[in-house]
Amino acid sequence: MAEFFPPVTNLNELYKAIQPELDEVEVLLRQIGRSSNPLIAEINSYLFQKGGKRIRPALLLSCSRLFGAKNGDAVFWSAMVEVIHTASLIHDDIIDNSPLRRGQDTIHAKWGPNITVLLGDFLYIKAIAMALKTEHHHIIGILADVSAELVEGELIEYSWSGRTELTEPTYFEILNKKTAGLFAAACGIGGVLGNASAEEEAQLRDFGRNLGLAFQIIDDVLDFTGDEAELGKPVLSDLREGRITLPLVDTLGRADEVSRRELIELIKNRRWEKDSVGRVLDIVRANGAFDYALGKAAEFSRTAKNILDHFPESESRAMLNRLADFILQRKK
Repeated sequence: MAEFFPPVTNLNELYKAIQPELDEVEVLLRQIGRSSNPLIAEINSYLFQKGGKRIRPALLLSCSRLFGAKNGDAVFWSAMVEVIHTASLIHDDIIDNSPLRRGQDTIHAKWGPNITVLLGDFLYIKAIAMALKTEHHHIIGILADVSAELVEGELIEYSWSGRTELTEPTYFEILNKKTAGLFAAACGIGGVLGNASAEEEAQLRDFGRNLGLAFQIIDDVLDFTGDEAELGKPVLSDLREGRITLPLVDTLGRADEVSRRELIELIKNRRWEKDSVGRVLDIVRANGAFDYALGKAAEFSRTAKNILDHFPESESRAMLNRLADFILQRKK
């Protein structure tokens, strides 16, 4: 039986036990961003300002601590995972032509797409190059595989941009290759650093994958229901960029024919005035798609927490359990 914990109000409270290591990750990220080239240094300084949830480093650090591991290797690999995640976001924003991320201009909005795509490539290559200087060949393989999956997931997602016939299995294929894949990799690497058995490593990867699926579904729901000031971007940003997510997939599958046709027309017109946005929200809400998506996220979160029951009780296991709860409760 998974433990019950009081709600977590913020990540600072949740990360208290690993905050010193997370601070070291921030220092290393800024070091990685330094360059003798003024342009690269300027962009990386903007890019690696302290911010973001740093969930992937937190997962790696906590999973390594499940086995009592506390060493600089975990900090290094946490930074590598975050660099790969950052590179994927850079490419994601270019493809989607997103002007904002976390309320700030995206890199391509400030420096243009040509420079930005090269920076994303630079970060991918730099992370792998730094990883290759270590002796952790198994971890290098994990990072190489997840990097390839991220790009593949991006290609699949782009091929379905704006297409209302996207199915739920394809939606989850995209999530598995993108968000969930990197969550799984972070958890698996933490296990490797803690000298986990092959079975334990697989369990941690499964935990991370389920957590990542829950995280992304909540992200997709917040794109409809969240507060713009908290999100740092307009409501329906995903749809404006052509991304069809679970609330829409479910609505298109269960709505009556009149509502379905109206929704398809609104999506195809791509005119996002206040009335159009409101009508999309009304149709999705009326068909119970938000409840359906939140139910799916809760299911993945429960599965993740149940996997943790295979590991002995510890402060790290408690933190991972609470993180699974926080992901369902978050507002941004």
